Amino acid sequence: MPSEAGVFGAHGEAIASTVLAKRGYRIVERNFRSRWGELDVVAYDGTTLVFVEVKARRGARFGEPAYAVDRRKQRRLVRLAQQYLVRRKLGEPLCRFDIVVVDERPGGPWVEIIANAFDASCLE
Repeated sequence: MPSEAGVFGAHGEAIASTVLAKRGYRIVERNFRSRWGELDVVAYDGTTLVFVEVKARRGARFGEPAYAVDRRKQRRLVRLAQQYLVRRKLGEPLCRFDIVVVDERPGGPWVEIIANAFDASCLE
């Protein structure tokens, strides 16, 4: 049985996927898992393959959600993306990393897409 946090996270990912699709992203996969962790959403924005990290929150009690994607998390996401490309035999397409912030509010969710939030230089 999923935890309340797990259910909330999945709800945030569903909202993020819906908003991304409405903005023209083509969702190709959700919740890709490997030994490095999980990619929340993989999508195409035009010809660019986008690895999306979703941060869902209920208010700012724990700080801004985008700040939760620190250098350590960025390195993990880059490794996951590399593994995804190898497993899916996609070669070396143009890629980027976006963060989608989903903030649950009484009037409905507020969603922000931070395109090109970081790049693979975090491995250096």
